[in-house]
Amino acid sequence: MRPKVTFLDEDLKIKIIDEARHLLCTLGVEIHNTRVLGLLGDHGAEVDPVTQHVRLTDNLIDLALSTVPSGFKLYDVAGRQTHDLSGDNVHFTPSSAAINILDNGTIRKPLTADYVNFAKLVSGLPHIHAQSTAFIPADVPEEISDSYRLFLSLLYCEKPVVTGAFTIEAFDVMRDLQLAVRGSAEELRAKPLTIFSCCPTAPIKWSETTSQNVVDCARMGIPVEFISMPLAGFMAPVTIVGSLIQHTAETLSGVVINQLAGPGAPVLYGGAPAIFDIRYETTPMGAVETEMLDCAYSEIGKHLGMPTQAYTGFSDAKQLDAQAGFETAMGATLAALAGINSISGPGMLDFITCQSLEKLVLDNEICGQTLRMVRGVEPREDFPSTPIFEELIRDKHLLIADHTRRHLRDEITFPGPVIDRANSSRWLEDGGLSLHDRAAKEVERLIASHTPSCLPAEVRSEMEGMMTAEARRFGMDNLPGRSE
Repeated sequence: MRPKVTFLDEDLKIKIIDEARHLLCTLGVEIHNTRVLGLLGDHGAEVDPVTQHVRLTDNLIDLALSTVPSGFKLYDVAGRQTHDLSGDNVHFTPSSAAINILDNGTIRKPLTADYVNFAKLVSGLPHIHAQSTAFIPADVPEEISDSYRLFLSLLYCEKPVVTGAFTIEAFDVMRDLQLAVRGSAEELRAKPLTIFSCCPTAPIKWSETTSQNVVDCARMGIPVEFISMPLAGFMAPVTIVGSLIQHTAETLSGVVINQLAGPGAPVLYGGAPAIFDIRYETTPMGAVETEMLDCAYSEIGKHLGMPTQAYTGFSDAKQLDAQAGFETAMGATLAALAGINSISGPGMLDFITCQSLEKLVLDNEICGQTLRMVRGVEPREDFPSTPIFEELIRDKHLLIADHTRRHLRDEITFPGPVIDRANSSRWLEDGGLSLHDRAAKEVERLIASHTPSCLPAEVRSEMEGMMTAEARRFGMDNLPGRSE
């Protein structure tokens, strides 16, 4: 039996969805994109071009829900399937897109070398299934930061990438980088390589850039994750149910835009909601109510027939400390028990502003334990049990029993060296290392043992040419040096 957690009963889910639909058809949605307004108007929505306000119809919403897929698969650089984003399948990816990195206890701006190390590290973490454009290198022009991060990710790690564009122009370069890897638009559509995060603005708005990204991705068959971010008590009702109504309305409006632009385009029903802590004027992502919001909206997404995503499983702590551990573990556990298909969080600290490589290797172990938990309990040649216990009574142990050897690795998860399971004397013999010290050693080991990507030399050269040309458009003659 697969263990599960739920927060909403069926009646409450239906009431929330009905209320969100009513908001979209009466109060409507604000969209600052004339092309998207035209798309919606052509399909029967009531559009006011002056106020850029749109009232959807029930028919439009039903049409979008009838074409949106119930799941999709994701593939790595080599074209191998890595994800089945459907049902209750769970996958972990690092969070995005931090402006800082934690370096030996000091928070600073990241550089290209840090990003290369991040990509190499992710390639060696077995429980992190995708990479993300996790932080923003400060040594390149801001105008190319979106495409540059995807460029580095594709060069140094074969795993698929959760990414996004903060400008409309960046999308074209990011699309072309993916086409260089796949070889054709048809192959990219058949084997998606990335997921683009597209974020509505609270309350119930879409900017020109994000709404255009939704359309452009749909027309290319590039998967989108909708990241609605209601802030309970600030930019959303203070109650969990009220915030869920807003989240549902914002996400449904994105689904309508996406499916009108490309019927059947793959999407994730996602988000990054939070409560608002009025004491500090912060948005704690590690708060239990924030995690409850994530699990609850996932239930709504699944009720509507879509695969789901959540930004959770990270911490608001500033260091790799006990707070970082308990907030991350609690969020990752709840999200996995809720069956959220793509969980974005590992490595992140400080209200999604700071990435830590040491935390990432710890979080990889948290993800591994969590994935074991959701596999649940199943009998493995345990009936009849008499022969096993006869052997135990006779030999006084089952360390080398056939039953043990057959099922040990499937039944018990053995974490890596970041997790200390030695007794105190063995721990002292091994140097008495702290969690941070063990994590730092593992980061160094994995980066040093990184295997270069399988990308052919001609593809790498084509991507280098694209990125260099883009950098020169914004006054940078050469890209920063990178170690292979």
